[in-house]
Amino acid sequence: MPSPSSLQWLSLVATIWLQTINGANTDFPVYSSQLKQLLSISQVQLNNLAFASDAGKLFSWLAGFAVTYLPLRLILFIGAAFSLIGYGLQYLFLTQKITHLSYWQVFLLTALSGNGICWINTVCYLICIRNFSSYSRIAVGISTSYVGLSAKVYSDIADAIFHPENKAKAYLLLNAVCPLLVAVVTSPVIREDLNTGEEEKHGAFMVMFVLTIATGTCSVLGSIGPVSSWFGSRELVISMAFLLISPALIIPVYAMFKGKSWDKVSKVYELSVEEGGGGGGEGRKEVLKGEMKEEVGFKVMMRKLEFWLYFFTYMFGATVGMVFLNNLGQIAESRGLSNATSLVSLASSFGFFGRLMPSLMEYHLSKKRYTDSSPGIMATMMVPMVPAFFFLLLNSSNLILYTSTAVIGACSGSITSIAVSATTELFGTKNFAINHNIIITNIPIASFLFGYLAGLLYQRQGGSNSCIGTDCYNKTFIIWGCVSSLGTLLCTVLFIRTRRVCNKETDML
Repeated sequence: MPSPSSLQWLSLVATIWLQTINGANTDFPVYSSQLKQLLSISQVQLNNLAFASDAGKLFSWLAGFAVTYLPLRLILFIGAAFSLIGYGLQYLFLTQKITHLSYWQVFLLTALSGNGICWINTVCYLICIRNFSSYSRIAVGISTSYVGLSAKVYSDIADAIFHPENKAKAYLLLNAVCPLLVAVVTSPVIREDLNTGEEEKHGAFMVMFVLTIATGTCSVLGSIGPVSSWFGSRELVISMAFLLISPALIIPVYAMFKGKSWDKVSKVYELSVEEGGGGGGEGRKEVLKGEMKEEVGFKVMMRKLEFWLYFFTYMFGATVGMVFLNNLGQIAESRGLSNATSLVSLASSFGFFGRLMPSLMEYHLSKKRYTDSSPGIMATMMVPMVPAFFFLLLNSSNLILYTSTAVIGACSGSITSIAVSATTELFGTKNFAINHNIIITNIPIASFLFGYLAGLLYQRQGGSNSCIGTDCYNKTFIIWGCVSSLGTLLCTVLFIRTRRVCNKETDML
């Protein structure tokens, strides 16, 4: 039987695999144009389907309440079942196994699958927070970074197995089946509250970072046209599969050999804390003085100014980036790119590194007994998004399109990742599942507002079917750029307010 330390790391690897397939909605831009033709719908209706996946997050709080009463494994399978039903019935419709589905039935099925993502996310977040309490920000960052690879992984599998003319059907089938298959594989090793010695995990995390960065590098190289042309699609799938499996083989072995030394260090550390001495324990205590540790329920949270600043910061930052990525297929088509797969894969790969960046910073700072501010990092990552949108307006070259896509993908991914830590930092960990699922309800709201507006402007420029030229999205880029500027300002205000509160609490202590 594996040791508690090995199970702890296997649980983290399980969340990595789950997150890798839990971004099924991110591959929508790849097949959106084909789906538009198959369903004979307008651009506004297509944008509404992109919104439908986010609309499922309006009910994400149900997962937060359910986790209080149900085991994590059941929560996991509920989320996988929602994806199976939502995408599976759409696949059966496109393959004519089901004779009729109305547009609104397709909309509701997409929303159901989007809600399933929230249930799986909740499981992954709680495993990282409960199993790595002192290093939760690092564990969450590593785990959520793999969501950025979802579109790339699904694209590689689809290219290796299916023909291009069946792209929409292929992605819907993969989106339906993959979450359930991975849930079956990972459920036996899912554990929570497996805290072991917390002080000597830097070595294992370093190994995780090396493997994670290698996986992301492989993904980026596979997204670059000249490089990816050297390898076949099956070779890319095999290399990605090997890198995804490697943590399950390497990390538990590393943990097993280091287990005894961790136990000794843990005992020494606990003794030093009990006696009130010891530089390590005291250093950690100093860090905690600089954090807001108030445990806040969702009712009290929604009455706080910090909540609304945070809510709209997320809406005008990461969510605007998600709306841009949802429209990548049509943006690429309007600019004359016949295949959006490489563009979506690029956004996916840089989103991966963007999500990983905050945990790398936290890893480096934690060794120095220092904790950075989550709102501060969010504000920093929102700044590059503003010029990225305006450069798309000023320059129509493909180089600018790829560069801006990479920047927006990285920044929105980083904000999404650090938001998990920001929720615990601002409102505590006790009610995290409910609080964070309430906060992410901003995603469907912004997705509808900004996505619907983009669809209207697109149709006004080119009619109901298609629009070709840079003017199709110019007004949309102006709006998104201005909204991102406002989000940066709000996040800066949130950072200043939370820093002042932390400083006051430190002075009182």
